[in-house]
Amino acid sequence: MSPHSVAELDPVDILAVDDELGETERDIRDTVRAFARTELAPHVAEWFEADTMPREVVKHLGALGLLGMHLDGYGCAGTGATAYGVACRELEAVDSGLRSFVSTQGSLAMYALHRWGSEEQKQRWLPAMAAGEAVGCFGLTEPDAGSDPSAMRTRARRDGDDWVLDGSKMWITNSPFADVAVVWAQTDPERGAKGIRGFVVPAGTPGFTVNKITRKLSLRVSVTGELVLDGVRLPADAVLPGAAGLSGPLSCLGEARFGIVWGAVGAARACYETALEYAGQREQFGRPLAGFQLTQRKLSEMAVQVAQASLLAARLGRLKDAGRLDPAQISVGKLANVRAALDVARSARTILGGNGITLEYPVFRHMVNLETVLTYEGTEEMHLLSIGKAVTGVQAFR
Repeated sequence: MSPHSVAELDPVDILAVDDELGETERDIRDTVRAFARTELAPHVAEWFEADTMPREVVKHLGALGLLGMHLDGYGCAGTGATAYGVACRELEAVDSGLRSFVSTQGSLAMYALHRWGSEEQKQRWLPAMAAGEAVGCFGLTEPDAGSDPSAMRTRARRDGDDWVLDGSKMWITNSPFADVAVVWAQTDPERGAKGIRGFVVPAGTPGFTVNKITRKLSLRVSVTGELVLDGVRLPADAVLPGAAGLSGPLSCLGEARFGIVWGAVGAARACYETALEYAGQREQFGRPLAGFQLTQRKLSEMAVQVAQASLLAARLGRLKDAGRLDPAQISVGKLANVRAALDVARSARTILGGNGITLEYPVFRHMVNLETVLTYEGTEEMHLLSIGKAVTGVQAFR
């Protein structure tokens, strides 16, 4: 057989990585991509400018089966990890804020309830969240405890059979329109508690307020807020019975980071695809930009970075499907793919010139969004130290 010619290659998937997807995974890819491009992409610049995501989008995501799609039962689709990753990729190709909503809903709030919650908590919340009828958020990060959640100041104390929570959480995705929050707090071990515990806090509980964070320059399609807990009284059954210590919230973060590994590929692909099309149409000095050697170098490097990020995401997806994915491997994926996506976005912006800084094109929006993705769910420094511990056996966090 003769080798494939360049003309036969898909310039957006130059290594044909998607050929490795199974039939169900391809169907999910095609369904989510079509929905994202027809129903979300035409409005996303307007939402970004308005610093909002309409609540009705949640129902549509639920109807597609994307909320908690990798979980089993309780109205969840029960797909594989790679299928979930593909969905994250297609959503983030439109905007990181859309994937961020799905990650927070499914991989943080719903996953916490699914893995660590009681049967009553699961029945109460998961079916409604899977359908998009209820929105959840995940209260871990605090104003003074980001990378070091063990230093959290939010406290939960026993008062008879009840729990009373005091403290605050910051940068909490979905919180301004969430119906329920999974809040993590330090408990008093002298009273028979077990360190950090998770609590299910319904919106409207007395003493529980949410303040929307405004004036963001990034991830504006993702609504974000501060949780304030002032003497919030909860019944004994509000605690997540299966979670004790940091392993509870950290297991949820691992799920969300896996989605970012795939989502970053979508953002990078969208920027590269935009630059490739623009370079083929925009003429300077009597020929398309794509005909200049320096432009071709940029496009070639972008194609390679998108391909490498795609391969990394696919490999981690198969490891997760096989139950063999280690947290350090997720750190490799999150670190490498977000870095690559940022490089692609910045390079694509240069090809678009002045047009690259407007909302008429998605590149600059992706670029500023990725600055947030670089930081949340573990900064570069934290992931480097996680990888460092894995390869040296020495813990260097403190």
